[in-house]
Amino acid sequence: MRDKGQGMRAASMFVVGLMAVIAPVIADAQQSKPWEKIPVPPLREFKPQMPKRVELKNGIVIFLQEDHELPFVSGSVLIPGGARDEDAAKTGLVSLYGETWRTSGTAKMDGDAMDDFLEARAAHIETTGGENSTGLSWDSLKGDSDQVFTLALDLLLHPKFNAEKLQLAQQQAAAGIVRRNDDESGIAGREAAKLVYGPASPYARQAELATIGAVKLADFEAWHRRTIGGKLIIAVSGDFDGAAMEAKLRAAFELLPAAKAEPQRHESFSEPKPALYFVDKEDVNQSNVQIVGLGTDRRNADVPTLAVMNDILGGGFSSRLFQKIRTEMGDAYAVGGGISFNYDHPGIFNVEVLTKSVSTVDATKAALDEIAGLTTRPFTEEELKRSQEDILNGFLFRYDTKEKVLAEQVRLEFFGYPADYLEKYEAAIPRVTLADLSAAAKKYIHPDKLAVLVVGNRQEIKPGLDELKLGAVHTLDVTIPGAPKGGPGDGGAQQQ
Repeated sequence: MRDKGQGMRAASMFVVGLMAVIAPVIADAQQSKPWEKIPVPPLREFKPQMPKRVELKNGIVIFLQEDHELPFVSGSVLIPGGARDEDAAKTGLVSLYGETWRTSGTAKMDGDAMDDFLEARAAHIETTGGENSTGLSWDSLKGDSDQVFTLALDLLLHPKFNAEKLQLAQQQAAAGIVRRNDDESGIAGREAAKLVYGPASPYARQAELATIGAVKLADFEAWHRRTIGGKLIIAVSGDFDGAAMEAKLRAAFELLPAAKAEPQRHESFSEPKPALYFVDKEDVNQSNVQIVGLGTDRRNADVPTLAVMNDILGGGFSSRLFQKIRTEMGDAYAVGGGISFNYDHPGIFNVEVLTKSVSTVDATKAALDEIAGLTTRPFTEEELKRSQEDILNGFLFRYDTKEKVLAEQVRLEFFGYPADYLEKYEAAIPRVTLADLSAAAKKYIHPDKLAVLVVGNRQEIKPGLDELKLGAVHTLDVTIPGAPKGGPGDGGAQQQ
């Protein structure tokens, strides 16, 4: 019998022999880096197929995007007015409305019967309530499209809200509210928005048990009357004849009253109070760090430059944040961020770091250093070229289907942007220069105006947050008002 020592020596000799064979191959590959010699063809010119736009005499806009690849038809109606416009005392109303609208149904067909009708046809009709709009959408096989559209139109114009469905929606919303502190990322996102916009802002306020409990059926009826008369945007895509579909939509919408103009918004925004904020979550062994400030909106001419700067700072594996905190230091599960730009109000400057409790301070310091480094550490040609390619490649995938292009055209219409915004944005990215990046960093990056929020386990964060030397630690209260004592919402530190 062969002894154990002989077996191990034989195995060792085999490994040595194998390495002698493959080592030169590995070394040669590392030195020559053949993958860097693979030719990369230039991107094709970006020419998305635009949908047909039709504006009715009453101001309602229709988009038609024919796509005959598959026998499906889908459509949507976007309606101005959303959660940012609801009464603060009834925060959550629009979300409940979006849920109850569909489940209630109409006088001709209630929501349960509608479920059965649609299920038998593998079709869908959905309603939603969002921040700035509400909406209705539908999809079906081509052969069922007339029936499904007729039902969707009836739901759009003649909903019959049901008290039992409202109660069910309130129960589901309440279950979410009392458990909203279960996840540290959810806490971090909500509290970061409050720090930037203010807790009373329509872009940061949150539904509570009391506010959803105050919503009545009459609120839904009043909301529907208020919004259905606005500038509706109807979009239909799929396998249909364009002329016939346009005629059908004209017949359905052209006789509606003239669309009411949305009132001008007069909102003010300011930078958050620079300080260190903390939420103690005792049941985790990691920290979610949010470094936040006020961003900008897409009408800003600097947006293409900011997009490139964002990619350099925190846009992917090659970004400064990733390379420093995750690759070099090994102190982050995930890291990234930059300046966000919304369509009609400023977004948030946000850098997020997910890290172990024990590396919270080191990872936060490193993130702050990289942010400050945008104004002191020169950008390189390599960073510029890589980020431009990243954005352009990703841009094509964002709009690689007719449906995606249609959705973006609806979005641009809704917010009042020119139809060629996509092409102009894409064309601006390659024109960004190193000088543009340096100027943008000086203009928009102000480390002394940023707030730092940490959500984590106080007992496990060693060294403590005082080591960040950002001043006093302001502990935030995330207790859920009205949550059952001893339940999931009963907790949270008190405001200091």
